[in-house]
Order: sequence, then C-alpha cells, then structure tokens
Amino acid sequence: MEINIIVNQVIMLFLIILAGFYARKRNIITGDMTGKLSVMLLQITQPMLIISSFNFEFSGEMLRNAVLVLVMSFCIHLFFMLTAKFLFVRYPRRIRSVLQFAAVFSNCGFMGFPVLESIFGSRGVFYGALYVIPFNVLALSYGAMIFSGKSDKDTIKKILTHPVIISVGIGMLLFLFNISLPGPIARAVSMIGSMTSPLSMLIVGSLLAAIPMREMFRGSEVYVGSAIRLIILPLLVYGLLRLIRLPQDVFQVCVILSAMPAAANTAIFAERFGGDASLSSRVISISTILSILTMPLIFLLL
Repeated sequence: MEINIIVNQVIMLFLIILAGFYARKRNIITGDMTGKLSVMLLQITQPMLIISSFNFEFSGEMLRNAVLVLVMSFCIHLFFMLTAKFLFVRYPRRIRSVLQFAAVFSNCGFMGFPVLESIFGSRGVFYGALYVIPFNVLALSYGAMIFSGKSDKDTIKKILTHPVIISVGIGMLLFLFNISLPGPIARAVSMIGSMTSPLSMLIVGSLLAAIPMREMFRGSEVYVGSAIRLIILPLLVYGLLRLIRLPQDVFQVCVILSAMPAAANTAIFAERFGGDASLSSRVISISTILSILTMPLIFLLL
C-alpha cells in the first residue's frame, strides 16, 4: 500500500468528521437526527453497500479469501475476549465492563467500511462484510454478558434479523450463483450504498461534538482503554498473523479492522445494562480522535 494514498484517505475521512462536528455544534444536525441517521446507515445504506460489494463475477480465490477473513475474524475476536478478560481486573465492574467491551469490539463496520472502501474499493467492503459477521454475533451474545453477566434470551433472533447479516446473506447468494442485478437496480443499490462512507463520518463527527470538551479528556482509564484498542491489540494481531501465510489482502484487512477505534455499540450496551455510560462515550470519542494518528502508523507496518 502506498502510504501517501492512505494518509490522504485518512485526512479526507477526518475532514468529513470535522464537517459532522461543525454541523452538530451549529445545530444543523441535532441529537435526534444523529440517532435517525444512524438507523438509516445501519438498516439502509450499509446493507446496500454490502450487497453492491458482492457484485463480482464468481472467483474461487475471492471465495477462499472471504472464508479466511471470516475464520480469522472469529479467531481475532476470541483472542481479544481472552486477552481483555485479564487486562482490566484492577478496575471496578462498571468501568471494567466498558473497557473490556471496547477492547474486544472495534468500530469495524461503522468506521471500518469507509476506510476499507477508500483503500481497496468494493473488494475491501466485500471482505469487511465477512469480518463483521463474528463481530455482530459476539456483540449480541458475549457483549451483553460483559455488562449484565447473563446472555440475552433473544440473541439468536437478533442475530438472524440483523440488517448486516441479512445483506451479507443476499450478497453471498448473488456472488455464489453469479447473479447480476438488473442495471437500474444495481445502480440504485450502488448509489445508496455510496452514501455510507460520508454519512458514517458525519455521524462520528456529530457524536464527538455531543461530548463536553471539559469532560471528554478526564480519567486515565480512557487513555488506557484507547491505547489497548488502537495500538497493543492491533500489534498483537499483526505479529500473530505474520506467522500464518495468509493472502496479502486478507492479512491487511484483518489488521486494519482490528485497529479501528472502540465500537459505537459500547455506549449503547453500557446505557442498556447499567455500565458507565459517560466513560463509554469518552472512550469512543478519545479512541476515534486518536485513531486519526494511529491508523497511518498501522498502515506503515503493512
């Protein structure tokens, strides 16, 4: 990967984040709008982006790589789960649960897809869509257990009806059976999907603007959690995957997505299950801001 191209793409995404930040501060995007835009992203634009990313002529090599990404994603998340279990034992439960969730689950879809698309194009989103399957499965099951100590009885239903899972299923059918969508439908799906990257960055900027500056930077645990999420765990993934002879695309996609900031779900789960909601918002915000600096460093390694 050409580092100049990567840095330019990160700067571009950062500028869109700033636009979202400005829009929220000027009340162009309100708090209620941010929530509705997030729903639209999750249920409409991101699924369309995923489906359009599967619009390739069938290739045995891409299918093998997709399976490898899926397997590696499960392994990476399981490794994060095991590691995070021991990293934060000295913290009280409400703080520990937030840091543990943030360490295990990166923002691999919300922020990862725009980054992959800007670097690899549709092929990157194709692999990214397979990577987020374990993320969604484990976030809805293990993620709930981190905060509540018990599993959600509706987990299977939520997994099977999740928009990302459904769109991956549709896209995989199109890919496996070499089905091409009719021209107008394909262009409409592609056009709606192309909204995902700018929309997601605008939402990230809006979410950052909602955190009071005087509160955002307080507490050492915020920086501990961010350093583990952005540097320590991605470097461990990089080192471990280097020991395996993976195709270059698979290797790069897995490392990049493991280096994303804390998942936006961290705040949602903390609010729902009685975790430290303020800390979760600050971890998301600080790790997102710092990722603008750490992501190019990870790209340099690749």
